[in-house]
Amino acid sequence: MKIPGLSFSLKRAVGITSAKQKIARATGIPTTKQGLERKIGGAILNAVIGRKRKK
Repeated sequence: MKIPGLSFSLKRAVGITSAKQKIARATGIPTTKQGLERKIGGAILNAVIGRKRKK
């Protein structure tokens, strides 16, 4: 039986989540699949179109 509003994450408890966030901020490379896809897609668009996107 689950208790509403209460959840537990082993990754957060061990500190994996915060370590990944620190690495991503320091390097500028996202650690999530969606973040990587967005970054690569933006780079490809910049190469094809040849202009910078607004942030």
